[in-house]
Amino acid sequence: MPIPTTTHPSQEVLDECQILQKEEFEVLESIYPEYVSSHLNEGNLKLEVPVELEHPQDVTIARDVPSDSSAFPMSETVSVSTLPALLIHISLPSTYPLEESPRISSIRATHLWLPRIGKLNKLLTDMWQAGDGVLYMWLEYLRTGEFLKALELVDGSDSKILITHPNPPSLAPLLLSSDQRSQSSQFAKNTYPCSVCLATLKGSKCLQLSCKHIFCRGCLQDFWGMCIEEGDVGRVGCPDPDCVKRKREANEEEVARVVSGEEVDRWRWLREKRNLEKDPTIVHCPVDNCQSPVKKPANEDPESGWARFRQCSRCKFTFCSFCRRTWHGPISPCVIAHSEKVVLEYLASDEGSVERERIEQQYGKGNIAKLVNRYNEEIANNEWMKNSTTECPGCSCRVEKSLGCNHMTCWKCGKHFCYRCGAAISAADPYAHFSQPGRCYQKLFDFEAQDLEWQDMGEFVDV
Repeated sequence: MPIPTTTHPSQEVLDECQILQKEEFEVLESIYPEYVSSHLNEGNLKLEVPVELEHPQDVTIARDVPSDSSAFPMSETVSVSTLPALLIHISLPSTYPLEESPRISSIRATHLWLPRIGKLNKLLTDMWQAGDGVLYMWLEYLRTGEFLKALELVDGSDSKILITHPNPPSLAPLLLSSDQRSQSSQFAKNTYPCSVCLATLKGSKCLQLSCKHIFCRGCLQDFWGMCIEEGDVGRVGCPDPDCVKRKREANEEEVARVVSGEEVDRWRWLREKRNLEKDPTIVHCPVDNCQSPVKKPANEDPESGWARFRQCSRCKFTFCSFCRRTWHGPISPCVIAHSEKVVLEYLASDEGSVERERIEQQYGKGNIAKLVNRYNEEIANNEWMKNSTTECPGCSCRVEKSLGCNHMTCWKCGKHFCYRCGAAISAADPYAHFSQPGRCYQKLFDFEAQDLEWQDMGEFVDV
């Protein structure tokens, strides 16, 4: 770096330096107005420059002092596209840029993420050459992150950034939050076309989903709100055709940024309900004002009596999954077998007989009436299920067909089967079953005889 002159500068040099400083500041302000602020009349300048990486990079934060406790991790790794801004206070000598370099008063990194500040100060100062402005060069040097290599903070083998900090777990979320704010700010300034309404809107009125597709908030709000209202939670996702084919659904953060809080609660409830209903072992809490779905205990031996144990996560009621009554232990049999025996004895005896009176006195006339009604309903339901539905061979779920072909796909387990005979069929070629000799041969559709007799429509009237 050239040694500054000790002679008193002439007025002509001072005037020229003042003009060059003003021109350099105007250039910086026109290119990066949000990064530069100054009081040129006082010779002070402030640069606030975020570090914009070329692509998302892993940043490893290592503890710069030995940890006394193994409970605190020694390092944290995050992936970011930007790093928090560097704040640099600069004073411009009256003879800058012809005879003296800018003087850096201080360098401070937001969240104190940058080590080796003193070395960065020297790197910037050494970049000045007599007669040339250096502020734009400084700004680009910082903005692009090129200085990280000079500070030996970049691993040359895989381009990972390695920095040290006294408390990595506290710095990691700050870097992620800063990166998210920076990207949101840049996104809001640009304009994007919405492929739904075909309008071009500012980013502040759009939302970029995690799949990188961008839509206006209005279109997403109308579409997602309708799906949530109708209970079609599987369609709350990216409307792009490719994502629709892949059945890509929106995550909770995306949904919360578009629809109301009540709709988010309903969306969350619908997703939980759908996921639980896919599990054939799910039973519902027998408490009348609860009815919450209850999962089967994990890693429980199906041959053990504890496999019948359930505890509702909502009301904490413990019950047997077989008889739906209060939990009676893994060894005691269900009460239903005994109650069914009582009902059968009651129905087998004549009305008004001594045997019926004895049973009514022992168990209560009202209780017996409820048991009989429940038994009759169960018999009628079983008879209807047997005559009107077919059991899925995969999960035993009963399926009723209202119309269409006999090739069925179970809504719960996805098993392909024949509705006529209940046999499992190949998902790859489901119609081969109906092409082979047997009871279902050429019976893909069942046609019932219809009354096709001629009906007199009356005589045509000429008009």
